[in-house]
Amino acid sequence: MNASVRANFLPEQRFIPLRPALQEHLAKIGNAISPGNFLSICDEMLVKFLTDTFERVSADAGSIWLLDEEKQHLVVAFNSGANADKIVGFKQPLSKGIISLVVASERSFIDSNVYKNSNYSAVLDEKLHNTTYAMIAVPLYFLSQVRGVISCVQLIDVLLPQGEPVPTAKTPPGFKPQHLVAIQTASAVIRDLIDYRLLATAVGWHRR
Repeated sequence: MNASVRANFLPEQRFIPLRPALQEHLAKIGNAISPGNFLSICDEMLVKFLTDTFERVSADAGSIWLLDEEKQHLVVAFNSGANADKIVGFKQPLSKGIISLVVASERSFIDSNVYKNSNYSAVLDEKLHNTTYAMIAVPLYFLSQVRGVISCVQLIDVLLPQGEPVPTAKTPPGFKPQHLVAIQTASAVIRDLIDYRLLATAVGWHRR
């Protein structure tokens, strides 16, 4: 098999006049997706792929954060950890925290001493009585816009005062660059799966 041979597909000419209407409809669909209904567009395969990725990078938990309708907060729409019932629905103002900076900059983030970072918001840690030691956060796109963030964390099961050193026995391994690449890849795969599902919905094409 010749790996240099590429398929050469061109747009179907009959569909080109319909493109503006399709784009308008997809924009309406994208705007209608909220933190509360997001999981309804995610099948079990997508969720399993994401949770398996979190486990592969040695994260204690991972989350999907989505912008709310007013674009004033990021809201946890999904969490893979033991405290998911306390975390899903948590709102982070866009004016605070590293998660918000990832949305604003559309740049990925990795820090294995994030609890020392002056931009880190510890509000959720205080609620759960733990300390986030390491974090990866990457932008989540679908329908050509940044819609939120995928993050994962390594935790310490006690709430440390800011700046206090971590007890040696409780120090997690931290994240490495290859772990960031894995989460970036997961975000790209999820983007493509969601785009495909929403496009199929828009044109009335449902899998049997």
